[in-house]
Amino acid sequence: MRCPTLPCHNDFARSNHETCSPDHPMQDKILRRTFVKSLAAGGLLAQLGLWHAPLQATGRRHRPAILTGNEFDLLLAQTSVDFAGASHRAMTINGTLPGPTLRWREGDTVTLRVRNRLDAPGSIHWHGILLPANMDGVPGMSFDGIAPGGLYEYHFKVRQHGTYWYHSHSALQEQSGVYGALVIEPSTAEPWHCDRDYVVMLTDWTDENPERVLSKLKKQSDYYNYQQRTVFDFIHDVSEHGWLSTLSERMGWARMTMNPTDISDVSGYTYTYLLNGRAPDDNWTALFQPGEKIRLRFINGSSMTYFDLRIPGLKLTVVAADGQPVEPVEVDELRIAVAETFDVIVEPQAEAYTLFAQSMDRTGHARGTLAVREGLSAAVPEMDPRPVLTMNDVGMHHSDMADSGHGGMDHGSMGGQMQQHPASESHNPLVDMQTLYPQPKLDDPGIGLRDNGRRVLRYADLRSRFADPDGREPGRTLELHLTGNMERFAWSFDGIKFSAAQPLRLKYGERLRITLVNDTMMAHPIHLHGMWSDLEDEHGNFLVRKHTIDMPPGTKRSYRVTADALGRWAYHCHMLYHMEMGMFREVIVDE
Repeated sequence: MRCPTLPCHNDFARSNHETCSPDHPMQDKILRRTFVKSLAAGGLLAQLGLWHAPLQATGRRHRPAILTGNEFDLLLAQTSVDFAGASHRAMTINGTLPGPTLRWREGDTVTLRVRNRLDAPGSIHWHGILLPANMDGVPGMSFDGIAPGGLYEYHFKVRQHGTYWYHSHSALQEQSGVYGALVIEPSTAEPWHCDRDYVVMLTDWTDENPERVLSKLKKQSDYYNYQQRTVFDFIHDVSEHGWLSTLSERMGWARMTMNPTDISDVSGYTYTYLLNGRAPDDNWTALFQPGEKIRLRFINGSSMTYFDLRIPGLKLTVVAADGQPVEPVEVDELRIAVAETFDVIVEPQAEAYTLFAQSMDRTGHARGTLAVREGLSAAVPEMDPRPVLTMNDVGMHHSDMADSGHGGMDHGSMGGQMQQHPASESHNPLVDMQTLYPQPKLDDPGIGLRDNGRRVLRYADLRSRFADPDGREPGRTLELHLTGNMERFAWSFDGIKFSAAQPLRLKYGERLRITLVNDTMMAHPIHLHGMWSDLEDEHGNFLVRKHTIDMPPGTKRSYRVTADALGRWAYHCHMLYHMEMGMFREVIVDE
């Protein structure tokens, strides 16, 4: 039975492509309708050159609309927001942050008219959606972008269902608020039942200009890391592991000029973590009645933040990953990489529960509430201890490290086959380390989540509810290394940044295997536009179909791709500043 779209009891709202949600107070409904009508009028005036988007207060007052139908009008403009005690300008879609939730239906053809009232070129990319290359929304590929004052009409058939999202692919606009949720209803019934259906979109907001954030990282890559180890940590480690082991471990990190607490490039020092556009103290609330089954569509729409998500007191039954149905798996907690989505079903019985999403580096959290009525809340848990990387986490042992940091190593200490690296990485100032013994780590919950007393979702737990949709063995393997230099804040594939790289060429219709090796100490969520990524286990068996593959430090993972979409496509790390600084390639699929 398909989870129902939230009911709407207002014909006027329905005629304006708006679906009411039971968690919206009546006052918010009225404000939202007025806002949508004003946008419609403003769009007409804007076409005549007589109107520009006003700066409107958002944050606590306005909630994103839910728009349904086949035709949509979206407006990129500046809006005033206040998430951390001061008013700042955001870039928004239809005046809210996030932008409106779009609900489509599988098999329909949709038309989306996007107008740009920003003072810079803009774009919208439909993340994970299969469509023609010129509808994908990546400037410089098969699309020029939307000039200030311009309009672009997206028009394509919807060929899938599930939970996705959309965002700008222009400069750093995504960090400034240009994103929203996307829900596609299936053409046939789903194999599970739910009584209510909520989107839960996790994002990170900074009051700083994103260009300034990037400038700081380029000058000092650990600028936002306020959790570095101290002399007290050294004394503690000596008592736990002994003097020689602790000193050797510290020297290994020093040779690499890296910091084992550098988990996230941008931290809660500048970020406010948002849940559906609400700061933690604003407590976004979703309503339910005891005994109901609630579907929560979790979307990580952040720019740079991995979230570890749980609802204390509730089991999470994961039923979909990246929009694709999976065999149900019950967990207590899940890590959601940047750009991933997970659908879970919960069965609340008490009056209130906390949705708790802590950042991977434990510098902050997003928070919301499931409750039987507005105004209730549950206890907010303390954040877990700060995680610290080990040499094994990054695919090496400290005794393997050479004075140079990434060359001339003694590889005899760990045994096994050492990872080979492309020649383009050798003596390359853009590469400051190489993993020696990477592993798939598909059954690893991840740093900061191991042995925490909770069952954590792992990639090894995910099984698509269908067999390998292609079925062919890959005809070739393409191996790519994720590379970087932390001190320079430079990111690349195979030590070659995007501006110096040649496109990756695929032959239309071929089935190939892509193997990724993470040579850095950071996690990277890798996204291939236009085509699915069919993740394999370490034996080459199909596991799960995804659009974004998480690559923790020290990992080597493979997935199959069918090159069934002609055109020019983007392929990149979805950490926004990593992509901006070079971890990006063009993929060309041709005859």
